[in-house]
Amino acid sequence: MLRGMRKASSNWLGKTVMAVVMGVLIISFGVWGIADIFRGFGQSTLATVGHTEISINEFRQLYTDKLQQIGRQFGRPLTAEQARAFGIDRQLLQQTIAEAALDEQARRLGLGQSDAETMRLIVSDPNFKGVGGNFDPQRFQAVIRQYGFSEQRYIAEQRRVSLRRQIVGTISAGLEPPKPMIEALSRFQNEQRSIEYVKLEAAQAGTIDPPSPETLAAYFEEHKAQFRAPEYRKIAFVMITPDEIGKWSDVSDDDAKKLYEQRRDQLGTPEKREVSQIVFPNMEEATAARNRIASGSSFDDLAKERGLGPSDVDLGLVSKSAIIDPAIANAAFSLGSGEVSQPVQGKFGVALVKIGKIEPGTEPSYESVAANLKKEIATERARAKVAELRDKMEDERGGGASVVEAAQKLGLSAVTIDAVDRSGRLPNGQPAANIPAGLDVVSQAFNSDVGVDNDPISFKGGYVWYDVLGITPSRERNLDEVKDQVEARWRDDQITSRLKSKATDMVQKLEQGGKLAEQAAAAGLKVETAAGFRRDASLPGLPAGVIAAAFRTAKDGVGQTAGAGSDEWIVFRVTDITVPPVDLASDEMKKLKDTLQRGLTDEQVAEYVSKLESDIGTSINQTAFAQVTGANQ
Repeated sequence: MLRGMRKASSNWLGKTVMAVVMGVLIISFGVWGIADIFRGFGQSTLATVGHTEISINEFRQLYTDKLQQIGRQFGRPLTAEQARAFGIDRQLLQQTIAEAALDEQARRLGLGQSDAETMRLIVSDPNFKGVGGNFDPQRFQAVIRQYGFSEQRYIAEQRRVSLRRQIVGTISAGLEPPKPMIEALSRFQNEQRSIEYVKLEAAQAGTIDPPSPETLAAYFEEHKAQFRAPEYRKIAFVMITPDEIGKWSDVSDDDAKKLYEQRRDQLGTPEKREVSQIVFPNMEEATAARNRIASGSSFDDLAKERGLGPSDVDLGLVSKSAIIDPAIANAAFSLGSGEVSQPVQGKFGVALVKIGKIEPGTEPSYESVAANLKKEIATERARAKVAELRDKMEDERGGGASVVEAAQKLGLSAVTIDAVDRSGRLPNGQPAANIPAGLDVVSQAFNSDVGVDNDPISFKGGYVWYDVLGITPSRERNLDEVKDQVEARWRDDQITSRLKSKATDMVQKLEQGGKLAEQAAAAGLKVETAAGFRRDASLPGLPAGVIAAAFRTAKDGVGQTAGAGSDEWIVFRVTDITVPPVDLASDEMKKLKDTLQRGLTDEQVAEYVSKLESDIGTSINQTAFAQVTGANQ
């Protein structure tokens, strides 16, 4: 179980899901209506908020819905074990309790909302508007189904969301970031600096004579921990993925050509057209408008008369499949460039369609895509084989076979690495070349032990089984083993020390009135410049430490800092500091103000909800919570 939790957050899916979940669940404690709070008092209660009880079954449904939503986003199911590893269970519980507290407060305050107002808000939601800009019932049903809502449940939820917004809107009304805060942050973000600088490199350190045996031995004793041998592990793994098994499959040209014919339209670039449309409420108005065009009026003039701008009529340069309404799509792709259609009865009204530029589609030859098609077919065929081999592999493992033994019985190739450290490197310091990119088998092996039956790792649509065959503990090395490394490190330290000393001497002379150009000429160095950079800049040839040091230094001040490596040190002078004026009316400042205001609002809401939960009274049945989320299994 613990291994599974570690695995859940170690792969690309885990990291991606974590980022999405944190972004979705935390914001404003669910004030904007992600979850549904069921009413009624169950016999088995998971949490109580004031007079509201959240039953085990109710929270289980909510939790299942959330896992399914995330699973649909990423095209694969999210297990309860992964969800707990990402903290989804706790996040969702906190959100649900916060929503219940706001709902309880709405009842205490006697807040309400009519059915008509609730429907008005839903109909005006841009997420439910079709191509014509009007409410689309079919889109509405599709969107709410995607998130697991029935129509009745969604309407009830939106009423609760609106009441929560009334409360939040009240406590955050008039809350805005003070002008000094905006100006200070603007100055901090937009301040620019310019510097002139020189790079002291290994040549300026002079000749470094080899150390005496006594010097080297003393250096090694002082830095012995840096040369300690890491722990190594001997591991074996076998991989069963569609790509791996697909290599064994031979796909004929006949099979590939069949897929080519099926995908012909998708493989090429579809024809695209500039499409404009004017939607009329009925056939009579559309026919009258079409007759006016036939008499000499322009399509654009008709749009202006109806108060429509370009964004209201232009669908852009689109393919046929991108037009949601089939009737409009068929009409648009049956016209020539510059032509206007007869009235077309569409989903959202009667439309006149005009065609502008036409970009012809392209179609690749079979030969140009044959290799990819065959690989796709082989991979798809391999998926069934993966499931079959997975079951056989699990049977062998269940019977006591090691990964290598099971692989041999099934005719699979196992990979054995005699020694690898936590970073995936071999004793010679080189990366282990036989571990596929993206396969996190090394860190998994370092979280296991010899003789442990490990769960398989999900990888590229398949599975990877691994065993830890041996452990070589970390140990102190003697000087003879690492003499070359010790001497190289000692030499690097000598170079760094000398460069730093020279840089310090140069800075002192500059502070006493010297010129950087004169100091550079005396040392045979070239003066370089970097102008107008901000704190977040990334400058070619200059490490981030130089930028940070420049912003700690006053105008005409000098400074020094380490360069990109041990053989580089940089001396600089700040030649200019520019703080752009703050224009509170600019788009940039408006965005900055909005960002700050959202942060202040979220903080205010969080404090209010926390106090509300405390005043109302909140209790959580941890046993029931563990039961729902599977933490007690």
